[in-house]
Amino acid sequence: MLVKEELNRYNRQMILPELGLAGQEKLKAAKVLIIGAGGLGCPILQYLAAAGVGEMGIVDDDVVELSNLHRQILYNHTDIGRPKAKVAAEKLALLNPHVQLKAYHERFTAERAIHICGDYDLVIDCSDNFSTRYLVNDTCVSLGKTLLFGSILAFEGQVAVFNHEGGANYRDLYPAPPTENINCAEGGVIGVLPGIVALYMANEAIKIICGIGETLSGKLMTINALNNTMMVFNIAPEKQPQTIKPEMVHHQIKEIDKALLDQWLSAAADEVFLIDVREDYEHDESNIGGVNISLYALTDALENIPKHKKVICYCQTGQRSKMAVQVLNGIYEGELFSLKGGF
Repeated sequence: MLVKEELNRYNRQMILPELGLAGQEKLKAAKVLIIGAGGLGCPILQYLAAAGVGEMGIVDDDVVELSNLHRQILYNHTDIGRPKAKVAAEKLALLNPHVQLKAYHERFTAERAIHICGDYDLVIDCSDNFSTRYLVNDTCVSLGKTLLFGSILAFEGQVAVFNHEGGANYRDLYPAPPTENINCAEGGVIGVLPGIVALYMANEAIKIICGIGETLSGKLMTINALNNTMMVFNIAPEKQPQTIKPEMVHHQIKEIDKALLDQWLSAAADEVFLIDVREDYEHDESNIGGVNISLYALTDALENIPKHKKVICYCQTGQRSKMAVQVLNGIYEGELFSLKGGF
């Protein structure tokens, strides 16, 4: 039951007919676990606390560092060296005393995963490494928990809702971890990107809790802050081939590995057309040749792609190249391949 002070606090969102008193009571009854109190975790925690989510757990084994402060705006200079989970809980309690907060200053491990997640209705993955992401996903699948996922790197972000009402899970999108873990410490990130992506995630969390609107269940939203583009892809269900499908397009992705590509290039290089679908700054830093056409510019560059050659799309990890093949399928007549696993 909401008290009078809460009715005043949440008035502006409660007057929305889609949310109302019933929605606000659902928010107060919700138990949400946020794994990672870094760039994504900070704004999600702030907005969900402000929105009136009744109980939140915060998992993070890290401490605040100076290099965090350009994007993790929940913290300030005086917090350097202190545990992120505990600092976050302290500050969120000041933001909204009606929210129950629990700090887990520990790493999210296989030994503790089920014990920690078991107490919560919704799990939000804000981690920055693949081993944790797969562990979070597999734990949510085993417990039947909805998982809200987000990731950021450089100028690009991703948002998806997994394992929701029988929907796809993270392994339907990425069946296995890449061989390399690229994170913000290595690849860099523009400071405002976590805020942009996290606000979409917080909005998804509110919709899931209140049962309103259309969520990103079974979909992957990609956001490029450098060129202001956004795309939404459907994720194929587990019983079908592991592919990513854009809206209204249903074609299987053909993949080749690096060894086969090298054979083709050695035997008949003039019959192969390579496209690096990453951004130009990534291409300039490292590539394996070919032309550079961003994933987000492919549909505007069809006249530059020959129809009589084998077209191979590639990227760093093989994920954007699969999306590129799906974007081109149906609007491009030639042979299309994605370089499996990236270069």
